[in-house]
Amino acid sequence: MRAVWIDGKEALAVRETPQPEPGEGEVRIRIDYVGICGSDLHYCFEGANGEYVVREPLVPGHELSGRVDLDPTGVLAPGTPVTVHPARFGTAVPGTEDQPHLWPGGSYLGSASTWPHTQGAMAELLVVRADMVRVLPEGLPVRRAVLAEPLGVALHAATRAGDLAGARVLVSGAGPIGLLALAAAQARGAASVTVSDVLAEPLERATTLGADAVVRVTEESLPVEAFDVVLECSGALVAISAAGVAVRRRGTVVQVGMLPNEPRPINLAPFISKEVALLGAFRFRDEIDEAVALLAARPELEQVVTDVLPIDRALEAFELARDSRRSSKVVVSLGEPAA
Repeated sequence: MRAVWIDGKEALAVRETPQPEPGEGEVRIRIDYVGICGSDLHYCFEGANGEYVVREPLVPGHELSGRVDLDPTGVLAPGTPVTVHPARFGTAVPGTEDQPHLWPGGSYLGSASTWPHTQGAMAELLVVRADMVRVLPEGLPVRRAVLAEPLGVALHAATRAGDLAGARVLVSGAGPIGLLALAAAQARGAASVTVSDVLAEPLERATTLGADAVVRVTEESLPVEAFDVVLECSGALVAISAAGVAVRRRGTVVQVGMLPNEPRPINLAPFISKEVALLGAFRFRDEIDEAVALLAARPELEQVVTDVLPIDRALEAFELARDSRRSSKVVVSLGEPAA
């Protein structure tokens, strides 16, 4: 079978790879689509994602959809359309008993955080534990289901924010996660959702998906104390500081966008003087199930996928995914013909 391998910084290749065989309690998936995430881009172009360095060849990819190829138990028939929860959870520690996504010792598909690395989904076949498989509902195309994992991330951010019913929400950053955070806030009952970004093209996509307002921060300032909740999806330092100004007193800012694991300057004065709650959001627990249902109910969310390239153009796909003017979610096709 073919797979995409990252051997280090700026070293990506498609190679023939031995076919994996499922063991007890495992299912083999024939992959159709894999989305390119920010972590995949870091691995490809920098050889590391934060503190996690590529120390051996790594198959990237944790956003996937496809069909069952082999379930040794016979429970799932060949051809059953599925997506996958990409985490294997570790061991509970005090204070996290009901939050397995925070347990240490777990793994995530396509990640160099473990040793050996946890190989990912950008391959024609993938073996996962049976409890990681999510069968797609009737009417949800396999192509759209590739968004289930990033939408799960966005929904978890909304979970961290608390009750959004009637809330005025700002989504900071209109990349793929930001666009899906817009959908998540809408699904959780927000009264209005404003989206901000530095570029016009991502904001046009946000408008198409139903944002109540957009703000291009290079041309206008965000309103002061105008939002109950900010979902900060860009990871840009200036945007985090701006979130503290834009949120109301005793409001909530959820930091979704990842930052390097090193000291960085952020203006915390507004967070202190307004008693703003600053919360982190990391991956998700079980929101992927809600994501699957939401994708089935809102076909227009497939517009977040702007480009689908075949596996033999994987490097081109990674280059395209770096350019947020030209693309939103870029997907590599391994099964169905690219559209």
